Amino acid sequence: MEYVPNILFALALIVGIGFFVRNVKKLTRNIKLGKDVDVSDNKAQRWKNMARIALGQTKMVVRPIAGIMHVIVYVGFIIINIEVLEIILDGLLGTHRLFSPLGSVYNFLIASFEILALLVIVAVIVFWVRRNIIRIQRFIKPEMKGWPKTDGNMILYIELVLMFLFLTMNAADFQLQQIGAEHYNKAGAFPVSQFLLPLMEGLSESSLILVERTAWWLHILGILAFLNYLYYSKHLHILLAFPNTYYGRIKPQGQFNNLASVTKEVKLMMDPDADPFAAPAEEDTAEEPEKFGASDVMDLNWVQLLNAYTCTECGRCTSECPANQTGKKLSPRKIMMDTRDRLEEVGKNMDANKGEFVPDGKQLLDDYITREELWACTTCNACVEACPVSIDPLSIIVEMRRYLVMEQSAAPMELNNMMSNIENNGAPWPYNQMDRLNWVNE
Repeated sequence: MEYVPNILFALALIVGIGFFVRNVKKLTRNIKLGKDVDVSDNKAQRWKNMARIALGQTKMVVRPIAGIMHVIVYVGFIIINIEVLEIILDGLLGTHRLFSPLGSVYNFLIASFEILALLVIVAVIVFWVRRNIIRIQRFIKPEMKGWPKTDGNMILYIELVLMFLFLTMNAADFQLQQIGAEHYNKAGAFPVSQFLLPLMEGLSESSLILVERTAWWLHILGILAFLNYLYYSKHLHILLAFPNTYYGRIKPQGQFNNLASVTKEVKLMMDPDADPFAAPAEEDTAEEPEKFGASDVMDLNWVQLLNAYTCTECGRCTSECPANQTGKKLSPRKIMMDTRDRLEEVGKNMDANKGEFVPDGKQLLDDYITREELWACTTCNACVEACPVSIDPLSIIVEMRRYLVMEQSAAPMELNNMMSNIENNGAPWPYNQMDRLNWVNE
């Protein structure tokens, strides 16, 4: 019977990690639905970006209050994982505070964990107040209604509960150490949880053990549940921020990519030695021409789909967007959320059809993202600059505009007029080249 808790813990660990691995496989499959893109260049710069932006949180602290609070939660999440490692080993081996022989080092670690846990609690409360009482504008945009709002609060509640369970477990453990309970050797320093001891007064040894074991089990099971909740939550960026910043854009922000097929045609047109009546080369006619731009998630590249899953819905992009600030329908955050929602829908379609996508009569364009949103964008790159994890909503907008213009000839009248003027007059203005300076004499 003494091994029953170890067996139960091992089973819980296997189930939790098993579901997590399954979700990771689905996530990887969905991202790979995107077109291939070469991002193997400038590795040194990419590693630097990942270290500076994802690990160093340099773009988070641009807004000091939210940034510092986020850094506290981030550091707490990373460092307290050392304590989680000890819990896992204790659960598997049947030990208690396995790392306690480290002595003063162990005392320092436990004290650090408790201080961080307290700081995380404070930060989470600040975040909750900002979302639900102060109601900061970027958290109450139309796209944040329903599940996005619930998810944001749910994460805060989970983090709060996990930290309180950790401190309750330590407080009960400390009290058991004080009364000399068996297997509870004196180990660790408890600068925060010691203030919970008055709540433990009057409890018998067996009751204290029940409190400590209950908090221990709920804490580790909560962490496993949280790990699997990440896939369904905006907090997936905890895992994806690192690859996303590594594969993020490193070209100048104003530099757009050119379609290879269009570049080839332009070069052919400008080649004075080219025969305009020559038949296309055989290799050019062997394959069906590639679609210009994107109308659905499968037309985007895999980095753009990774961007969609990495979005934490913080709204910094939308709050910086001049189109959104002036009342336009465009919200860069919504672009990313819609892309992710459509990608999830495609993934569920494939799950239901043995890994094959069956056309469902829907697409990203029109069914999720409207044309009005796309044409409201000024391509100023403010959203790209504001994102704390190197997400590029503009690249998706540009690809969908390309589809509208080059596949459907559905550009707005103003843009069609401009393109006609460039074709006829060599400039965006509706004047003959000889008449452009007539205004001087007026």
